[in-house]
Amino acid sequence: MGTDIHAPLGQDRKARPQPAGPSRFSVGNVVFALAVAGLLGFSGWTALAPSGLITTPLPVPAKETANSSQTADTKADQKVAVAGERVPRTSGLSGARVEETLTDDGNVVRTYKPGGRTGSGPLIIEASGVGQDSRTAAFPNEDLLEDTSDGKIPVIGLDGTRPMDQYARPWSGARGTRIAIVVGGLGLSQTGTQRAIKELPGEVTLAFAASGNSLPRWMQEARRDGHEILLQVPFEPFDYPENDPGPHTLRTDLSEAKNLAELHRAMAKTTNYTGIVNFMGGRFLSDADALEPVMRDVASRGLLFLDDGSSAQSLSGTIAGAVEASHAFADLQLDADLSRESVLKKLDELERIARRNGTAIGIASAFDESVDAIREWCEEAGGRGIEIVGVASLADIPAKQ
Repeated sequence: MGTDIHAPLGQDRKARPQPAGPSRFSVGNVVFALAVAGLLGFSGWTALAPSGLITTPLPVPAKETANSSQTADTKADQKVAVAGERVPRTSGLSGARVEETLTDDGNVVRTYKPGGRTGSGPLIIEASGVGQDSRTAAFPNEDLLEDTSDGKIPVIGLDGTRPMDQYARPWSGARGTRIAIVVGGLGLSQTGTQRAIKELPGEVTLAFAASGNSLPRWMQEARRDGHEILLQVPFEPFDYPENDPGPHTLRTDLSEAKNLAELHRAMAKTTNYTGIVNFMGGRFLSDADALEPVMRDVASRGLLFLDDGSSAQSLSGTIAGAVEASHAFADLQLDADLSRESVLKKLDELERIARRNGTAIGIASAFDESVDAIREWCEEAGGRGIEIVGVASLADIPAKQ
């Protein structure tokens, strides 16, 4: 029999008894020797290649047509292999021609036509619309980004893929008690952010403050460790400006255009998030005229909106139903009383809510006491039949009115 080629690389293989006397050659021995030599030669060539990677030629961009119709070729086929990958990755729309027509009533009609793929060489076609391969979770899907003057912001892909689906943390799908825990305020403190990312289990959702520092770097670390992430956007509280959430706060006295501009500036700070969560915002969340355009924009970009539950007068749920936005509402603030024992008691209360309703969402800040308590509680929750899930799996999509 030949060597076991299915054993993982680096794993010891079971020793085989050696024949006594002179070595004997067989067809199997010769084939195996040639295969090893070929692999060694291939590996050596790869190591000496200038980029350290085997790449395929970049496809030639398609020329723009007179009617400015978009093609999936120009968006999907021009992807360059990210570091550590051998071949380019593309979406299922690769090769298709997608034409968009704006109707008189403001709707967009998309027409899909078959076409040939440009370029040459192999491609990895990603067909999954929910979640990302852990090896590429730190890299954004370029099909879900729109170039603006502020930077790249989320958008629904031509194939209908939403960022909240693409970047969601997959869950088991089993019927049972599910809890989402969101820890916010990341990006404001380097040591606190690093500690939260490394010590909290990957099932915990992390929310990055739009005013934080080095967000792309922290996002990549969080995604590599399996975390689903949200973007924390400042909203106007009732006692503003005495209580100021920070720069680029969305306010009730600003115009719709100004608030959307501030929202988009925040959105451009990083990528790979499934949705928006408010930071403060009692006054803004209770003002339908100010909140409705923001909720509508968030929904149109395929993002969820998480209300942190801090305002009893919030209209986010009502408006989410009107604009058909994916929406979730936090059931408990876990660390209003900042001590390990208090946070653990709140987590037990959150478990009781989840067992009664089937699901529950808790939210906390990245304080040391909160991180320690959440880590400890999560380590034991699985033994009680609780599944910790990303918040996107608990967001609901209201039916059309």
